[in-house]
Amino acid sequence: MAGLVRLFFHDCFIRGCDASVLLDLADPSSATEKFGLPNLSLRGFEVIDAAKARIEKECGNVVSCADVLAFAGRDATYFLSNKKVYFEMPAGRYDGRVSLINETLIHLPPPFATVEQLKANFASKGLSADEMVTLSGAHTIGVSHCSSFDDDFSDRLNASTSDMDPKLMASLEKQCRSDTGNDNTVVQDIKTPNKLDNKYYKNVLSHEVLFASDAALLTADDTSAAVRAYAEDNNVWEEKFKAAMVRMGAIEVKTSADGEIRRSCRILNTY
Repeated sequence: MAGLVRLFFHDCFIRGCDASVLLDLADPSSATEKFGLPNLSLRGFEVIDAAKARIEKECGNVVSCADVLAFAGRDATYFLSNKKVYFEMPAGRYDGRVSLINETLIHLPPPFATVEQLKANFASKGLSADEMVTLSGAHTIGVSHCSSFDDDFSDRLNASTSDMDPKLMASLEKQCRSDTGNDNTVVQDIKTPNKLDNKYYKNVLSHEVLFASDAALLTADDTSAAVRAYAEDNNVWEEKFKAAMVRMGAIEVKTSADGEIRRSCRILNTY
C-alpha cells in the first residue's frame, strides 16, 4: 500500500494529478514518465488497473484514472495509519494526454536535494515549505533502493561526510554492500516501517533517516521547527497530512478541455 501513496505523489508532481504516470510505452520513440529513472521502482499499477476495470464494469466510462489514483492514495493512507487518517478526496479530475520520460528528473525532488531545493520544488507546485515537511512524513512507510542514498550524489554511508547514526549506517552497509551486487531494498523507517505515523520526524531528529533530503530538513529554521512540532504531536501531523494530501491532489488538475476519461489507464483513448 505504501507504493500507492508514492505513485500518487509521483503522478501529481509531473503535469499535475492526471494519471500521466500510468501510461505505457506507445513506441520506442515516445517513452513515458513510467520509464523515467525516478519512476522505475514505482509499484501499484496493477491495483489501479483492477479498480478501474471494476468501475468500468459497474458504472461505465465516468471515473477517470486520475481520480482512481487519488482515491487509492487516500485509502492506502487510511489503512497504513490503522484507520486513523481518513479524509475526503475531491473528485472531478480528467486524465492527461501527454506523458514524457524527460520530465521526470526535472519535476521530482531527488533524494539528495538540499532544503532550499526542496522548498523551490514544492513551491513550483503551489505547496508551502510546511506542506513539504508534512508530506515528507510519508517516508515513514515503504522501502528504498540502496542506490537512492548510497551513491556519488549523497554518499550517506560515508562516515566522514554523513550525519547518519553510526548503528544505522553499519546496518545499511551490511544490507546494501553485499557480495551479490544487487541494488537491495531497505525499509525507510526502522522503527515502524509499515505504519503511517510521526516516527519519521523522530528519526530525522535522531539522524536515523536514509536520504540526504530527509536530513536536510534540520538545516533551516522553519523546516526544523516543523520537524520538532510533528515529532512531539502525532495528532497535529495527522491533521496537517490530511490537508496536504488534498492540496497535492489539486495540482494542475485537468478538465474536459485538456483531458479525457481513459477507458484503460495504460493507454490513451483512440476515439
